[in-house]
Amino acid sequence: MQLELSEDDQEFRAEMRAFFTTEVSEEIRRTVIEGRELTRDQIVEAQQTLNAAGLAVPHWPEEYGGRGWSELRRHIWHEEMQRAGVPTPLAFNASMIGPVIAHFGTEEQKQQFLPKTANLDIWWSQGFSEPDAGSDLASLRTTAVRDGEEWVVNGQKTWTTLGQFGDWIFTLVRTDPDVKKQAGISMLLIDMTSPGLEVRPIELIDGGFEVNEVWFEDVRVPAANLVGELNGGWTIAKFLLGNERVGVAPVGATKRILARAKDLAKETSDGEGGTLLDDPLVRARIVELENELLALELTALRVVAHSAGGEPHPASSVLKLKGTELQQAVSELMVDLAGPASVASGADDGSDLPDWTRTVTPTYLNLRKASIYGGSNEIQRQIISRTILGL
Repeated sequence: MQLELSEDDQEFRAEMRAFFTTEVSEEIRRTVIEGRELTRDQIVEAQQTLNAAGLAVPHWPEEYGGRGWSELRRHIWHEEMQRAGVPTPLAFNASMIGPVIAHFGTEEQKQQFLPKTANLDIWWSQGFSEPDAGSDLASLRTTAVRDGEEWVVNGQKTWTTLGQFGDWIFTLVRTDPDVKKQAGISMLLIDMTSPGLEVRPIELIDGGFEVNEVWFEDVRVPAANLVGELNGGWTIAKFLLGNERVGVAPVGATKRILARAKDLAKETSDGEGGTLLDDPLVRARIVELENELLALELTALRVVAHSAGGEPHPASSVLKLKGTELQQAVSELMVDLAGPASVASGADDGSDLPDWTRTVTPTYLNLRKASIYGGSNEIQRQIISRTILGL
């Protein structure tokens, strides 16, 4: 299959590539490319750079900062951003609560939150999952009880990614316990400095603290912070989760990391007078991954071509499934290239090991999550079996 963009789309790709590689801080891009952890300030700076150029939320309605691009241009924008090592706009802001407020929010909520959400002046956290309500989200037990002009919230959320940086949290709460579980849920916007709200870090397998628990003890929330209709939270949640088409397969980032792996293999001695790339098994492994990434990219473009103006193409589940598997496979390749040096992960210990070997194992371990979040790969296989294979 040959892929050819129109002349206009080729010019658009060149425009995006030039902007991302010249206007976004090289230090920030180098941090991403080298697999190091971004600081909160770096994430904010990158998004504010994009937003100043109208490139942070192109998929939003145009009256709130969107660009009215085609699905193909959004795909090109996202791929070139990843290829350049530019942090993608914070998903909680750009892909989740922003579109929700634009669609379901009151005019006051739109005026209060949307400009600050696009510019990352407000850092949003996501309060969905609970200890007993992960894949079965509708079983959530965090409650909100009306008390005059306020809601009183009690309960616990978990796996709140980057919640330690959060200013506000969009939260699913149970507002009617006497109806079927999907029907009694609402969404509240909660200031994370509210009395009674506590964020507790969870240490991950890679030693980091990317996710958190969030506890609510008699947290009082203004009634005006209800999003949409009372007990309409399940509809809003489905809208939010279905609004993540762009970036479901991180083709650009995975291609960039694989290209770096190839360069590192070319530069790393095999201890016998050659390099790791001289090993035919290493070369074969890289070529196989390159071919699979090409197939994934073509599938992504096919999905884009059939998604405009309607429901996501069923093959979007293939993108999520294969995309995360290839992410993990490339991270495993990086660990294998580092060899025994991959054990010396984390901070510099004074040895003369190359810096890149210190990040590969934490990255490999962290990416075990990729086949679970956003709809586990087991769920994606069920969707593929029903909607594509007709089983």
